[in-house]
Amino acid sequence: MKTEIAIVGAGPAGLLLGHLLRAEGIAVTIVERASPDYVLGRIRAGVLERTTTDLLHRLGLDERLNAEGLPHDGFALADGERLIRIDVKGLTGHNVTVYGQTEVTRDLMAAAADRGVEVIYEAGDVALHEIESDAPYLTFTKDGAEQRLDARFVVGCDGFHGPSRKAIPASVARAYEKVYPFGWLGVLADVPPCDHELIYANHDRGFALASMRSETRSRYYVQVALDEKVEDWSDERFWDELIVRLGPEAGGRVTRGPSIEKSIAPLRSFVFEPMRHGSLFLAGDSAHIVPPTGAKGLNLAASDVAYLAEALTGYFKRADNDAVAGYSDRALARVWKAERFSWQLTTLMHRFPGQTDFDRRIQVAELDYIARSEAARTAIAENYIGLPL
Repeated sequence: MKTEIAIVGAGPAGLLLGHLLRAEGIAVTIVERASPDYVLGRIRAGVLERTTTDLLHRLGLDERLNAEGLPHDGFALADGERLIRIDVKGLTGHNVTVYGQTEVTRDLMAAAADRGVEVIYEAGDVALHEIESDAPYLTFTKDGAEQRLDARFVVGCDGFHGPSRKAIPASVARAYEKVYPFGWLGVLADVPPCDHELIYANHDRGFALASMRSETRSRYYVQVALDEKVEDWSDERFWDELIVRLGPEAGGRVTRGPSIEKSIAPLRSFVFEPMRHGSLFLAGDSAHIVPPTGAKGLNLAASDVAYLAEALTGYFKRADNDAVAGYSDRALARVWKAERFSWQLTTLMHRFPGQTDFDRRIQVAELDYIARSEAARTAIAENYIGLPL
């Protein structure tokens, strides 16, 4: 098989890049190790920056987004006693949209065949070859037979554990990582959300987040130690803890119900440099991970893809090598700013092991400063909606 761009991974990053390139007449083939049902079963982010929604509007893949997405003009930080609202729309002129990552993936997947985006699912043992040449290729197994896919460029959209990043020689690479000493216990339940906007709560007992997937489905989280086990958290225990941490105002509006999904996710910050080596590019979680506190994971993948689609289109249509050569530096400049914001919000809103009384009072003072300073709220709002491309 032969194509112009071989993409490893059919999550939202790989599919979005495939659609953007096909819209410019560039041939793409996406290779995905899992089945379509498995890909759609991943429960992930739900807050979309304008960068991400703009791309879906541009592609004309926004019918369900427009009908089912929930525009949010702000969100709140809770300090245990009060809600500090960040008026995102009023401070920046823009809003974010609550629309699940699973739904974005579903929309991209449903339109792939009609738009000429070829996706090969259940491809095993994917390996990258000759990435330092102008003729890289992939090998993989499908239905028990080994396959080869030749391309001009390979793009790794295969997540943190995929083979793409590992194909870049250690001699030219550098990784930066911060592992946080806690995780998020998340519950998905078919109950109305306790508020029409997201609430990030800082409480003496730890962090909590109130979010939603729709007007009838809620997604809640509480901070837990890394050695906690899901089976030790009954629904009743979870709801009791969540209500305390959200504080009296928001906690009093929580509707309890049976969980339909419950899991614990560790938190980490991770950046891999460079995001391009030879004929291989990295995008999304293959190159960087952010803690979910700032809602940046999917949105950073979308900005990577926007930069990369522009660069590759320039290469194939105008023989422009400069954008291809500059992709890594351009993407990383935005990545590091998003990492900073996610780290900042994570540090502000969580309880850390060994945290002193001084550390706690600094958090309280910072929240009070945010409550009283429009400049502070504006800085948060600008980062929350996503910095310009």
